[in-house]
Parts: sequence; structure tokens; C-alpha cells
Amino acid sequence: MASVYKISTGLWFDSEALDAAQFYTSIFKNASIGRITRYGKEGFEFHHKPEGSVMTVEFTLDGTPFVALNGGPLFQFSVAISFIINCTDQDEVDYFWEILTDRGDPAAQQGGWLKNKFGISWHVIQKEMIDLLNDPDPENSQK
Repeated sequence: MASVYKISTGLWFDSEALDAAQFYTSIFKNASIGRITRYGKEGFEFHHKPEGSVMTVEFTLDGTPFVALNGGPLFQFSVAISFIINCTDQDEVDYFWEILTDRGDPAAQQGGWLKNKFGISWHVIQKEMIDLLNDPDPENSQK
């Protein structure tokens, strides 16, 4: 990443940070991988990661910055946090849904919500749905 953002999203992985960044940047049109840092010999007694293995990966998806950390198995993702993809049409919804549900958790796939193969929850919705839900006419928004 060329510039430092005031706020970015940090994602804690066991050891899949680079795989996840490569996967996500491959499915979004405006996406890139930035700086990759690696574990050194120092601190091994704390991080237990081999020297030279990936520590962090900076990447952007449609202008949104992320930092993925290989921090070990201590923490897991929760459905309490999800990323929302606002799609322009049903074809775009189908595109993201198909890719993100591949090898994901089938039990967590309903009503636009899904959990992908890395355990991250996504909400894939058509922008038109948001417009309908926010319609000032209660009769329309309740449909």
C-alpha cells in the first residue's frame, strides 16, 4: 500500500493470510496486494513461526484497505462481523455468491449471508434491495 489509511481492517488468520489475500484480490476487479512482511528469527519464543514465513499481508479491495496477520490459532472469525458487498445486479450477486461459497460453511449460507472457506462472513446483496428497505413508504419497505 502506497499510503497509510487512517482506518483499515485487520484480519487474524492462523497461517492463511497470504492465501486469503490472493483469493480475495483475484475475485474483485479493483484489488491489489501491497506490502508483505515476514517473521524473523527474533521473537520465535513468542510467535512460534518459522523465520521467513509470512507475518502480514496488506491488500485492498475496491479501495478498502486490509491487513491480514498470520497470528496463530488463538482467535477465530465470528459471524458478529461480516463484509457487505453491494452488488449492482443479480449477475454480480451470483458471481460473488458462487465464488465465496465454494468450500465455505453450507450451514451459514442463507438470505444473502455466507461464511467462506477462510471462516469470514459476507453479506452479498443487490443495491436495489437496500433501496427497497429504505423506501420512505412503509408499505413498500415492508414488502
